[in-house]
Amino acid sequence: MRTALKLSAAAAAATLALTTLTACGGGGPSAAPKDDSIKIMVGGLDKVIYLPARLTQQLGYFEDEGLKVTLLTEPAGVQATTSLVSGDVQGVVGFYDHTLDLQVKGKQVESVVQLAHAPGEVEVVANKAAGNLTSPKDFKGKKLGVTGLGSSTDFLTKYLAVKNGVQTNEFTPVAVGAGQTFISALQQGSIQGGMTTDPTVAQIVDKKLGKILIDMRTPEGSRQALGGPYPSSSLYMNTDWVNSHKETVQKLANALVKTLKWMSTHTSEQIVAKMPSDYAEGGKKLYAQAIKDTLPMFTKDGVMPADGPATVERVLKAFNPNLKNASVDLKKTYTTEFVKKSG
Repeated sequence: MRTALKLSAAAAAATLALTTLTACGGGGPSAAPKDDSIKIMVGGLDKVIYLPARLTQQLGYFEDEGLKVTLLTEPAGVQATTSLVSGDVQGVVGFYDHTLDLQVKGKQVESVVQLAHAPGEVEVVANKAAGNLTSPKDFKGKKLGVTGLGSSTDFLTKYLAVKNGVQTNEFTPVAVGAGQTFISALQQGSIQGGMTTDPTVAQIVDKKLGKILIDMRTPEGSRQALGGPYPSSSLYMNTDWVNSHKETVQKLANALVKTLKWMSTHTSEQIVAKMPSDYAEGGKKLYAQAIKDTLPMFTKDGVMPADGPATVERVLKAFNPNLKNASVDLKKTYTTEFVKKSG
Protein backbone atom coordinates (compact mmCIF):
# COMPACT_ATOMS: atom_id res chain seq x y z
CA MET A 1 0.00 0.00 0.00
CA ARG A 2 1.24 3.46 -0.66
CA THR A 3 0.23 5.96 2.05
CA ALA A 4 -0.94 3.49 4.65
CA LEU A 5 1.68 1.13 5.96
CA LYS A 6 1.27 -2.58 5.22
CA LEU A 7 1.07 -4.02 8.68
CA SER A 8 0.94 -7.55 9.91
CA ALA A 9 -1.19 -8.07 12.99
CA ALA A 10 1.95 -8.58 15.07
CA ALA A 11 3.61 -5.40 13.82
CA ALA A 12 0.56 -3.21 14.21
CA ALA A 13 1.19 -2.19 17.81
CA ALA A 14 4.77 -1.22 17.13
CA THR A 15 3.93 1.06 14.25
CA LEU A 16 0.78 2.80 15.42
CA ALA A 17 2.59 6.06 15.92
CA LEU A 18 3.26 6.22 12.20
CA THR A 19 -0.33 5.77 11.11
CA THR A 20 -2.36 7.48 13.80
CA LEU A 21 -4.37 10.42 12.61
CA THR A 22 -5.46 12.26 15.71
CA ALA A 23 -8.95 13.61 16.13
CA CYS A 24 -9.11 16.13 18.91
CA GLY A 25 -12.69 17.32 18.63
CA GLY A 26 -11.65 20.91 19.25
CA GLY A 27 -10.04 20.35 22.65
CA GLY A 28 -6.55 19.12 21.82
CA PRO A 29 -5.34 15.50 21.67
CA SER A 30 -5.95 14.93 25.38
CA ALA A 31 -9.64 15.78 24.99
CA ALA A 32 -10.48 12.35 23.61
CA PRO A 33 -11.08 9.82 26.43
CA LYS A 34 -9.12 6.59 26.30
CA ASP A 35 -12.16 4.61 25.13
CA ASP A 36 -12.37 6.87 22.08
CA SER A 37 -8.93 5.86 20.80
CA ILE A 38 -9.81 3.25 18.19
CA LYS A 39 -7.73 1.03 15.91
CA ILE A 40 -9.52 -0.21 12.80
CA MET A 41 -7.99 -2.67 10.35
CA VAL A 42 -9.13 -2.26 6.75
CA GLY A 43 -8.87 -5.07 4.19
CA GLY A 44 -7.11 -2.74 1.75
CA LEU A 45 -7.38 0.98 2.49
CA ASP A 46 -7.09 2.08 -1.14
CA LYS A 47 -9.78 -0.30 -2.42
CA VAL A 48 -12.88 1.61 -3.52
CA ILE A 49 -15.10 -0.97 -1.77
CA TYR A 50 -13.69 0.29 1.55
CA LEU A 51 -13.55 3.97 0.54
CA PRO A 52 -15.92 5.20 3.32
CA ALA A 53 -13.31 4.43 6.00
CA ARG A 54 -10.63 6.75 4.64
CA LEU A 55 -13.15 9.28 3.34
CA THR A 56 -14.63 9.63 6.84
CA GLN A 57 -11.17 10.49 8.07
CA GLN A 58 -10.54 12.90 5.21
CA LEU A 59 -13.84 14.69 5.84
CA GLY A 60 -13.02 15.10 9.54
CA TYR A 61 -16.11 13.24 10.71
CA PHE A 62 -14.22 11.06 13.20
CA GLU A 63 -12.80 14.26 14.68
CA ASP A 64 -16.25 15.79 14.88
CA GLU A 65 -17.29 12.89 17.12
CA GLY A 66 -14.23 13.34 19.36
CA LEU A 67 -12.66 10.12 18.16
CA LYS A 68 -8.98 9.34 17.75
CA VAL A 69 -9.00 6.77 14.97
CA THR A 70 -6.07 4.80 13.59
CA LEU A 71 -6.72 3.15 10.23
CA LEU A 72 -4.41 0.22 9.52
CA THR A 73 -4.37 -1.86 6.37
CA GLU A 74 -4.00 -5.47 5.30
CA PRO A 75 -4.30 -6.63 1.67
CA ALA A 76 -7.02 -9.21 2.41
CA GLY A 77 -10.03 -9.25 4.70
CA VAL A 78 -9.11 -12.61 6.21
CA GLN A 79 -5.92 -11.09 7.63
CA ALA A 80 -7.88 -8.14 9.01
CA THR A 81 -10.18 -10.59 10.78
CA THR A 82 -7.18 -12.27 12.41
CA SER A 83 -6.16 -8.88 13.84
CA LEU A 84 -9.61 -8.42 15.38
CA VAL A 85 -9.80 -11.88 16.93
CA SER A 86 -6.31 -11.51 18.38
CA GLY A 87 -7.26 -8.19 19.98
CA ASP A 88 -4.80 -6.04 18.04
CA VAL A 89 -7.63 -3.82 16.75
CA GLN A 90 -11.11 -2.89 17.97
CA GLY A 91 -12.80 -3.04 14.57
CA VAL A 92 -12.46 -4.18 10.99
CA VAL A 93 -13.74 -2.61 7.79
CA GLY A 94 -14.21 -5.74 5.76
CA PHE A 95 -16.85 -8.09 4.38
CA TYR A 96 -19.85 -8.99 6.53
CA ASP A 97 -19.60 -12.66 5.52
CA HIS A 98 -16.71 -13.15 7.97
CA THR A 99 -19.14 -12.68 10.88
CA LEU A 100 -20.96 -15.90 9.90
CA ASP A 101 -17.73 -17.81 9.38
CA LEU A 102 -16.45 -16.67 12.78
CA GLN A 103 -19.69 -17.53 14.59
CA VAL A 104 -19.47 -21.20 13.67
CA LYS A 105 -15.86 -21.10 14.92
CA GLY A 106 -17.07 -19.86 18.30
CA LYS A 107 -16.26 -16.16 17.86
CA GLN A 108 -19.11 -13.66 18.26
CA VAL A 109 -18.58 -10.71 15.90
CA GLU A 110 -21.20 -8.35 14.48
CA SER A 111 -21.56 -5.72 11.78
CA VAL A 112 -22.39 -2.38 13.40
CA VAL A 113 -22.45 -0.28 10.20
CA GLN A 114 -23.35 -1.92 6.89
CA LEU A 115 -21.53 0.15 4.30
CA ALA A 116 -22.61 -1.83 1.23
CA HIS A 117 -25.41 -4.06 -0.07
CA ALA A 118 -23.51 -5.52 -3.04
CA PRO A 119 -20.04 -7.10 -3.14
CA GLY A 120 -18.38 -4.52 -5.39
CA GLU A 121 -16.35 -7.43 -6.78
CA VAL A 122 -15.64 -8.15 -10.42
CA GLU A 123 -14.50 -11.40 -12.03
CA VAL A 124 -12.08 -10.47 -14.78
CA VAL A 125 -10.48 -12.68 -17.42
CA ALA A 126 -7.13 -12.14 -19.13
CA ASN A 127 -7.36 -11.39 -22.85
CA LYS A 128 -5.23 -14.47 -23.59
CA ALA A 129 -7.69 -16.72 -21.75
CA ALA A 130 -10.91 -15.03 -22.88
CA GLY A 131 -11.58 -17.61 -25.58
CA ASN A 132 -12.00 -20.53 -23.19
CA LEU A 133 -13.08 -18.69 -20.05
CA THR A 134 -16.47 -17.23 -20.85
CA SER A 135 -18.42 -18.04 -17.66
CA PRO A 136 -17.96 -19.71 -14.25
CA LYS A 137 -18.76 -23.01 -15.99
CA ASP A 138 -15.25 -22.71 -17.46
CA PHE A 139 -13.49 -22.37 -14.09
CA LYS A 140 -12.52 -26.06 -14.17
CA GLY A 141 -8.75 -26.48 -14.51
CA LYS A 142 -8.10 -22.73 -14.26
CA LYS A 143 -5.91 -20.72 -11.91
CA LEU A 144 -8.02 -17.88 -10.54
CA GLY A 145 -6.73 -14.93 -8.55
CA VAL A 146 -8.16 -14.01 -5.15
CA THR A 147 -6.88 -11.50 -2.60
CA GLY A 148 -6.13 -14.22 -0.07
CA LEU A 149 -7.15 -17.79 0.70
CA GLY A 150 -10.15 -17.64 3.03
CA SER A 151 -10.94 -14.08 1.89
CA SER A 152 -14.33 -12.95 0.60
CA THR A 153 -13.03 -13.06 -2.98
CA ASP A 154 -12.15 -16.71 -2.31
CA PHE A 155 -15.64 -17.33 -0.87
CA LEU A 156 -17.41 -15.74 -3.83
CA THR A 157 -15.23 -17.46 -6.43
CA LYS A 158 -16.02 -20.83 -4.88
CA TYR A 159 -19.73 -20.07 -4.80
CA LEU A 160 -19.80 -19.04 -8.47
CA ALA A 161 -17.98 -22.27 -9.34
CA VAL A 162 -20.28 -24.56 -7.36
CA LYS A 163 -23.39 -22.77 -8.60
CA ASN A 164 -22.23 -23.46 -12.16
CA GLY A 165 -21.33 -27.14 -11.69
CA VAL A 166 -17.61 -26.84 -10.93
CA GLN A 167 -16.38 -28.33 -7.64
CA THR A 168 -14.02 -26.32 -5.46
CA ASN A 169 -11.23 -28.88 -5.97
CA GLU A 170 -11.47 -28.59 -9.75
CA PHE A 171 -9.80 -25.18 -10.00
CA THR A 172 -6.93 -23.46 -8.21
CA PRO A 173 -7.43 -20.24 -6.24
CA VAL A 174 -4.21 -18.21 -6.18
CA ALA A 175 -3.58 -15.54 -3.54
CA VAL A 176 -2.37 -12.51 -5.52
CA GLY A 177 -3.62 -9.59 -3.44
CA ALA A 178 -4.94 -6.56 -5.32
CA GLY A 179 -3.59 -3.67 -7.33
CA GLN A 180 -0.24 -4.17 -9.03
CA THR A 181 0.30 -7.72 -7.71
CA PHE A 182 -3.01 -8.82 -9.22
CA ILE A 183 -2.30 -7.04 -12.49
CA SER A 184 1.18 -8.59 -12.73
CA ALA A 185 -0.20 -12.09 -12.13
CA LEU A 186 -2.71 -11.53 -14.93
CA GLN A 187 -0.03 -10.18 -17.28
CA GLN A 188 2.40 -12.99 -16.57
CA GLY A 189 -0.21 -15.71 -17.02
CA SER A 190 0.13 -17.10 -13.50
CA ILE A 191 -3.66 -16.66 -13.34
CA GLN A 192 -6.14 -16.82 -16.20
CA GLY A 193 -8.66 -14.65 -14.41
CA GLY A 194 -9.66 -13.60 -10.94
CA MET A 195 -11.82 -11.58 -8.61
CA THR A 196 -10.85 -8.04 -7.71
CA THR A 197 -12.25 -4.57 -7.13
CA ASP A 198 -11.75 -1.00 -8.24
CA PRO A 199 -9.42 0.75 -8.83
CA THR A 200 -7.73 -2.49 -10.02
CA VAL A 201 -10.63 -3.27 -12.38
CA ALA A 202 -10.47 0.16 -14.00
CA GLN A 203 -6.72 -0.19 -14.57
CA ILE A 204 -7.06 -3.66 -16.15
CA VAL A 205 -9.75 -2.46 -18.55
CA ASP A 206 -7.91 0.79 -19.31
CA LYS A 207 -4.66 -1.05 -20.10
CA LYS A 208 -6.61 -3.61 -22.16
CA LEU A 209 -5.14 -6.48 -20.14
CA GLY A 210 -8.45 -8.21 -19.65
CA LYS A 211 -12.20 -7.88 -19.68
CA ILE A 212 -15.07 -8.12 -17.21
CA LEU A 213 -16.72 -11.53 -16.92
CA ILE A 214 -19.07 -10.93 -13.94
CA ASP A 215 -19.84 -7.50 -12.49
CA MET A 216 -21.12 -7.37 -8.90
CA ARG A 217 -20.63 -3.67 -8.30
CA THR A 218 -24.36 -2.97 -8.29
CA PRO A 219 -27.31 -4.52 -6.41
CA GLU A 220 -28.63 -5.70 -9.79
CA GLY A 221 -25.33 -7.41 -10.61
CA SER A 222 -25.31 -8.99 -7.16
CA ARG A 223 -28.84 -10.39 -7.61
CA GLN A 224 -27.95 -11.77 -11.02
CA ALA A 225 -24.78 -13.52 -9.83
CA LEU A 226 -25.73 -14.45 -6.27
CA GLY A 227 -29.53 -14.51 -6.21
CA GLY A 228 -30.03 -11.56 -3.89
CA PRO A 229 -28.44 -8.55 -2.18
CA TYR A 230 -25.05 -9.45 -0.75
CA PRO A 231 -24.13 -7.13 2.13
CA SER A 232 -20.37 -6.81 1.98
CA SER A 233 -18.24 -3.91 3.23
CA SER A 234 -19.04 -3.18 6.85
CA LEU A 235 -17.58 -2.11 10.15
CA TYR A 236 -17.62 -5.23 12.28
CA MET A 237 -16.48 -5.63 15.87
CA ASN A 238 -16.41 -8.16 18.68
CA THR A 239 -19.89 -8.25 20.23
CA ASP A 240 -18.55 -8.12 23.79
CA TRP A 241 -16.57 -4.98 22.95
CA VAL A 242 -19.60 -3.37 21.31
CA ASN A 243 -21.78 -4.05 24.35
CA SER A 244 -19.21 -2.59 26.74
CA HIS A 245 -18.38 0.49 24.61
CA LYS A 246 -21.77 1.56 23.24
CA GLU A 247 -21.04 5.29 23.40
CA THR A 248 -17.87 4.89 21.33
CA VAL A 249 -19.57 2.60 18.81
CA GLN A 250 -22.36 5.15 18.43
CA LYS A 251 -19.81 7.83 17.58
CA LEU A 252 -18.23 5.57 14.96
CA ALA A 253 -21.66 4.88 13.47
CA ASN A 254 -22.50 8.60 13.44
CA ALA A 255 -19.31 9.40 11.53
CA LEU A 256 -19.64 6.61 8.96
CA VAL A 257 -23.35 7.18 8.28
CA LYS A 258 -22.63 10.88 7.77
CA THR A 259 -20.03 9.87 5.16
CA LEU A 260 -22.44 7.51 3.37
CA LYS A 261 -24.98 10.34 3.11
CA TRP A 262 -22.28 12.71 1.86
CA MET A 263 -21.23 10.18 -0.80
CA SER A 264 -24.83 9.83 -2.00
CA THR A 265 -25.07 13.55 -2.73
CA HIS A 266 -21.65 14.17 -4.31
CA THR A 267 -20.07 13.21 -7.62
CA SER A 268 -17.19 10.80 -8.03
CA GLU A 269 -14.97 13.77 -8.98
CA GLN A 270 -15.87 15.51 -5.71
CA ILE A 271 -15.01 12.33 -3.80
CA VAL A 272 -11.64 12.07 -5.59
CA ALA A 273 -10.87 15.64 -4.53
CA LYS A 274 -11.19 14.62 -0.89
CA MET A 275 -9.08 11.47 -1.11
CA PRO A 276 -5.26 11.25 -0.81
CA SER A 277 -3.75 12.07 -4.22
CA ASP A 278 -1.68 8.88 -4.37
CA TYR A 279 -4.84 6.74 -4.29
CA ALA A 280 -5.39 7.80 -7.90
CA GLU A 281 -2.61 5.53 -9.15
CA GLY A 282 -3.90 5.42 -12.73
CA GLY A 283 -4.71 9.14 -12.76
CA LYS A 284 -7.59 11.16 -11.33
CA LYS A 285 -9.88 10.60 -14.30
CA LEU A 286 -9.53 6.81 -14.10
CA TYR A 287 -9.91 6.88 -10.31
CA ALA A 288 -13.10 8.93 -10.63
CA GLN A 289 -14.46 6.39 -13.12
CA ALA A 290 -13.61 3.55 -10.73
CA ILE A 291 -15.50 5.29 -7.92
CA LYS A 292 -18.47 6.07 -10.18
CA ASP A 293 -18.72 2.42 -11.24
CA THR A 294 -18.59 1.25 -7.62
CA LEU A 295 -20.82 3.85 -5.91
CA PRO A 296 -24.06 1.85 -6.43
CA MET A 297 -22.82 -0.80 -3.99
CA PHE A 298 -22.97 1.54 -0.98
CA THR A 299 -25.91 2.02 1.37
CA LYS A 300 -27.02 5.54 2.22
CA ASP A 301 -27.84 4.86 5.86
CA GLY A 302 -25.63 2.02 7.08
CA VAL A 303 -28.63 -0.25 7.63
CA MET A 304 -28.40 -3.97 6.86
CA PRO A 305 -30.76 -4.89 3.97
CA ALA A 306 -33.53 -7.10 5.38
CA ASP A 307 -32.90 -10.11 3.13
CA GLY A 308 -29.12 -9.66 2.90
CA PRO A 309 -27.94 -11.95 5.72
CA ALA A 310 -29.97 -14.87 4.35
CA THR A 311 -28.33 -14.47 0.92
CA VAL A 312 -24.88 -14.51 2.50
CA GLU A 313 -25.72 -17.62 4.52
CA ARG A 314 -27.02 -19.42 1.42
CA VAL A 315 -23.92 -18.51 -0.57
CA LEU A 316 -21.50 -19.64 2.17
CA LYS A 317 -23.35 -22.90 2.85
CA ALA A 318 -23.12 -23.83 -0.83
CA PHE A 319 -19.38 -24.53 -0.57
CA ASN A 320 -18.07 -23.92 2.96
CA PRO A 321 -17.86 -27.20 4.92
CA ASN A 322 -17.66 -25.28 8.22
CA LEU A 323 -21.07 -23.72 7.60
CA LYS A 324 -22.80 -26.39 5.50
CA ASN A 325 -24.37 -28.25 8.42
CA ALA A 326 -23.95 -25.56 11.06
CA SER A 327 -26.72 -23.52 12.60
CA VAL A 328 -26.08 -19.79 12.26
CA ASP A 329 -27.97 -17.23 14.34
CA LEU A 330 -28.09 -14.44 11.77
CA LYS A 331 -29.57 -11.95 14.24
CA LYS A 332 -26.31 -12.10 16.18
CA THR A 333 -24.17 -11.27 13.11
CA TYR A 334 -25.29 -7.64 12.84
CA THR A 335 -27.02 -4.85 14.69
CA THR A 336 -28.92 -1.79 13.46
CA GLU A 337 -29.07 -0.27 16.96
CA PHE A 338 -26.44 2.38 16.28
CA VAL A 339 -27.10 3.38 12.66
CA LYS A 340 -30.80 3.90 13.36
CA LYS A 341 -29.85 6.41 16.03
CA SER A 342 -27.49 8.19 13.63
CA GLY A 343 -30.39 9.74 11.74
